[in-house]
Amino acid sequence: MFRPLYDWVIRISAHPRALWVLAGVSFAESSFFPIPPDAMVVPMALANRLKAYTIAAVCTVFSVLGGIAGYAIGFYLYETLGQWLIGLYGLEQGADEFQSWYAEWGIWVILIKGLTPIPYKLVTIVSGAAHFDLLMFTAASIVTRGARFFLIAALIKAYGEPVRAFIEKRLDLVAWVFLIGVVGGIAVISLF
Repeated sequence: MFRPLYDWVIRISAHPRALWVLAGVSFAESSFFPIPPDAMVVPMALANRLKAYTIAAVCTVFSVLGGIAGYAIGFYLYETLGQWLIGLYGLEQGADEFQSWYAEWGIWVILIKGLTPIPYKLVTIVSGAAHFDLLMFTAASIVTRGARFFLIAALIKAYGEPVRAFIEKRLDLVAWVFLIGVVGGIAVISLF
């Protein structure tokens, strides 16, 4: 079921504009797009292990820039676009509790949530709505997003062929586990 998408990403990774596509997905995912950039990072890094750290760097930079856009949505447009986006993910009731978490835990919420499969766009929008310090938000985003994508790159660079063989042999299982992780992250947040 996921094989055509995986094969397409592997093919596009050799395209001269592959990094720009990744940049666009990374930016959009941090503020409104539902699919995390990991879906592109892993196969792109597997296809070209020599560029794994470049791929991680592009993903990190544009994810943080997209996070700043998400922050701006929460800061300036929370009552309209921000609430609509949060509603799109079924998290309207959890948004108030999220803001109280920020009031109590601040940067720790960003550091923890930025590494998990919980949608980063929710963190960005609510951080803006809570008027969390933009410099602290940006620094925490650089740390968490960078750690996440560079860890993936390091693992693929070190264990690329076995990882690639595992993914290609069990692609449907890997894709379902990834999707369950994302949906589970959304479900966990909506419980609060």
